[in-house]
Amino acid sequence: MLFDIELLIKTVGLLGVVGIVFAESGLLVGFFLPGDGLLFTAGFLASQGFININLLAWLSFVAAVAGDSVGYYFGKRVGPLIFKKEESFWFSKDHLRTSNEFYKKHGGKTIIIARFMPFVRTFAPILAGVGEMKYSKFVFYNIAGGFLWTFGLSLGGYYMGNIIPNADKYILPIVLAIIVVSILPTAIHILKDPEHRRRLFAMFKK
Repeated sequence: MLFDIELLIKTVGLLGVVGIVFAESGLLVGFFLPGDGLLFTAGFLASQGFININLLAWLSFVAAVAGDSVGYYFGKRVGPLIFKKEESFWFSKDHLRTSNEFYKKHGGKTIIIARFMPFVRTFAPILAGVGEMKYSKFVFYNIAGGFLWTFGLSLGGYYMGNIIPNADKYILPIVLAIIVVSILPTAIHILKDPEHRRRLFAMFKK
């Protein structure tokens, strides 16, 4: 995300960060939100005393798990109708199709893997509900993925801020690297598909 994530966090505070994590984890409106960079930067700001790291990690974890659960029940309730939803700024059929293909390939592990993949992580729990995955199985992957994602990124930023001198000089390139690395698997998956490539090239020709 090409905007100042640090300024965003300082503006919305801890509860704002938690709200964004919740939205990105299971609401259709959350696919464009900067979850990875947000958690890492929030962890860094916690090392500077701006946010309490324990509250950040645990509340983000709860929000991530709760968000995925909402997504799961939404998918279970709406089912196949979601694939007929009209395209809009808030809803991308291409992201849904990509997530669906990824989910079919990796099954339950997608709930964990998708945590580190923008776009896919928003739709994965919804597709788990559409596919009628047993909730007991979903909860296991949901908790495991939510813990690795929220604690891994927030603590990573926190310890970087404590260990590296003048760490604020490196926060922007590190966050950009995290965003690029997290988007890369989805981008490769899209570019490998001929239909996705055709749509992408058509978009640039306009």
